[in-house]
Amino acid sequence: MLDHVTIGITDIERSKAFYDQALQALGISRLYAEGIGFAGYGIRPKAFFWIGTRSTPQTGAHIAFTASDRTTVDRFYEDAIKAGGRDNGPPGIRLHYHANYYGAFVLDPDGHNIEAVCHSPQD
Repeated sequence: MLDHVTIGITDIERSKAFYDQALQALGISRLYAEGIGFAGYGIRPKAFFWIGTRSTPQTGAHIAFTASDRTTVDRFYEDAIKAGGRDNGPPGIRLHYHANYYGAFVLDPDGHNIEAVCHSPQD
């Protein structure tokens, strides 16, 4: 199950204008803006599609998969590294998102940022 997807864009205002309109018929709207460079879209209260400013066109993607618990995040990370992935952030709390955001990040062979995340508190 996917948690969220982030794609790189080069002009945040142009992209917000496009997605504000293009996604409206689907019931998806802009729910969040992080600074001047990011915006999150979804169905209230959850943003699951994010756009973020990049200085150059981005070919890699960020895909986050929901994990049921923190042990599963740890296993994802270990298995992905064993399979040839490259570390892009070991398992841990990411307080800049929220107090219970426990995630791990691995770059796949093509450089895409693959994440497993658990939003639940530690048991």
